Amino acid sequence: MTDVFPAGDDLGPAKVIRVREPGLGLKGVLVLDNVACGPSIGGLRMAPDVTVEECFRLARAMTMKNAAAGLAHGGGKSVLWGDPRAPRERKEPLIRAFAHALRNESDYIFGPDMGTDETCMAWIEDEIGRAAGLPAALGGLPLDELGATGWGILNCAEVAAPHAGFPLAGARVAVQGFGAVGKHAARFLEGRGAKLVAASDSAGTIVDPKGLDAAVLARLKERGGRVCDYPQGEKLGRDAVIGVECDIWIPAARPDVVREDNVGQLRARLVLQGANIPFTPGAEQALAARGVVVVPDFIANAGGVICAAMEYAGATRAAAFDAVAERVRANTEAVLGEAKSRGVPPRAAAEALALRRVREAMGYRRFSIF
Repeated sequence: MTDVFPAGDDLGPAKVIRVREPGLGLKGVLVLDNVACGPSIGGLRMAPDVTVEECFRLARAMTMKNAAAGLAHGGGKSVLWGDPRAPRERKEPLIRAFAHALRNESDYIFGPDMGTDETCMAWIEDEIGRAAGLPAALGGLPLDELGATGWGILNCAEVAAPHAGFPLAGARVAVQGFGAVGKHAARFLEGRGAKLVAASDSAGTIVDPKGLDAAVLARLKERGGRVCDYPQGEKLGRDAVIGVECDIWIPAARPDVVREDNVGQLRARLVLQGANIPFTPGAEQALAARGVVVVPDFIANAGGVICAAMEYAGATRAAAFDAVAERVRANTEAVLGEAKSRGVPPRAAAEALALRRVREAMGYRRFSIF
């Protein structure tokens, strides 16, 4: 883990905390980016190759996401170096120790992210009493089980598809990263008449222009299988999903999967960013020049954090899902409408929306805090 942290700006970060416990093999970082709107909610990401820079970028994305969604929460993110597939006896002590080290950081509320789930949040809740996305048995709204982020992507798609010039019914969908977010997005979109034609995971890509069954794929994954275990369709390499011809392309895995060196392969009319920071800025600019509508991450995938915030406030599942639908739809319409009227990419319009809300909140603070 490097000690060199990226430079901040006038928004943040408010605080950066490095956690190490060599005896446990614990290495982690918390970035509290901006808490002007309230205590931050942001996921705990666990992977062997996370980086400090990634944590900084994700924390800023959460500031923008929570502000754009109109939540009374700022942005923060934590990362933990480790194997998310490690057995419980190795994974649980790491997560509990990391949470315990951050027990006094009341401006940060843990949530699930890549490599962590509601079970991990239960350990954190037991350790420090400050987590969202808890198991239902603890009164929570388990985000991955319910598919809150995928529900938000569906609502985003219903608004965005007409802006991209096609109806959602019959639209061809490709999902890069058929995991907790991707499988639910595919399921919800399939329920509205869209057709899943490609899906990928870390081991490969399955493609069938006639359509894949999202429920069958999900069951394969839940049993520990891979998308290429699907009985029909063409089996290709992991990165082949980028070049599949489709109407809607949904990145739902790691950062920077589409870059300047491969963006030319993408053949879609609409991108709904289900993952955080999945494209480089240059890739988004290239797509804008081609007329591809790209709904940025902190608009398209806000369903999870909206649901988490509602859970933390004591809301029911129905109220949380209604809030996701209402806020994601309103923000998607506002962003795409402003992008068209100003002649700017959707990300520029989305950032302007979020920054207005963050700066207004900062103006109410007594001290010049982030």
